[in-house]
Amino acid sequence: MRINFILPFYSVRPIGGLKVVYEYANQLAARGHDVSVIHPRSMRNIDPVRGSLHKLHSAALDTRNRFAPRMGLKWQSLDRRVRILIVPEATAEHIPDADAVFATAWQSAGYVREYSARKGKKFYLVMDFDPWIASQEALEKTWRWPLRKITISNWLYEKVSAAGCPPSDVVNIPIGVSFDQFHLTNDIGNRAKKILMLYSSSPSKGSEIGLRALALCREAHPDLQVTLFGPTMRRRPASLPAWARYGGNVTNERLRTLYNESRIYVCSSFAEGFALPPAEAMACGCAVAATDCGGIREFAVNDVNALLSAPGDADALARNIIRLLEDDQWRVRLAIAGHQSISRFSWETAANTLEELIGIEVRGSLTLATLRAAHA
Repeated sequence: MRINFILPFYSVRPIGGLKVVYEYANQLAARGHDVSVIHPRSMRNIDPVRGSLHKLHSAALDTRNRFAPRMGLKWQSLDRRVRILIVPEATAEHIPDADAVFATAWQSAGYVREYSARKGKKFYLVMDFDPWIASQEALEKTWRWPLRKITISNWLYEKVSAAGCPPSDVVNIPIGVSFDQFHLTNDIGNRAKKILMLYSSSPSKGSEIGLRALALCREAHPDLQVTLFGPTMRRRPASLPAWARYGGNVTNERLRTLYNESRIYVCSSFAEGFALPPAEAMACGCAVAATDCGGIREFAVNDVNALLSAPGDADALARNIIRLLEDDQWRVRLAIAGHQSISRFSWETAANTLEELIGIEVRGSLTLATLRAAHA
């Protein structure tokens, strides 16, 4: 099948939603489908600052594409069969005809809604919900459009359903962890007193809450080592406390090492569609202390395989971290439970389900085997 994914922008740094799209593209291309990921240079409903930046990034990528299409995506590996397209805008005249087309954000949903049947069956991959993306009214309006919605967590499924979208128009397909990149390399029970946390300038990530919680932890445990990483800042932010090490935008290989060196992974987000970093940390043997940020409930259960606290409550987050620091047997049990439970969330499973759904929508009653044979 011919499958198009319409991204809202191009990024030179890792972004969770873009990573999900690229991974689905890899998986579907490996199954023999003709997959294109389309990056518009401009798009309606992009704020002016981000719009200017993504235009510059896209222009740079377009120049590089004349010689080496994937030079501009250094943070994400791509199957050679995936086509990366740069277009002026996501309007129909710039989009190849296809069997299926995916909006991947509320900004691209408006374009996909307007396409004719030549662009394929219309899908909408819903990956986030928080007030920093757009107003609730604007998001929910796009969810009610006649596109087949696919959520990445039950939390998002419930949000979309509550917005008035018919159940027949929504399906939940939990995403996966890249276990080839994120896996256990260091014994869970034999780790230094280290904590890892993503640091971001985005308000939705709650990084200042996380830092306040970690400062409280260091009052009780002055020898605690804290490492921060994150793609939004190349240089160490001046506001960071001296006790926090800053790794910045790290490679997947380096991130795997950081996960495996750490006893505890801390997530302080206010809202996450799924929360990939805590899931990756579980795969690498970290005990997770996190805020109950919505999508994390897909794989994290309080006091079973993680410790969850209310978003915005630095004191509660600190108490959970200290509990793990002071009861190492409990920390190990929680980490083992997390490592075992996250193993159910593979990209292969997610892609198989997505492929089946696309096949049903595009070809009706044909089996997957027939679809693959017809496309070969």
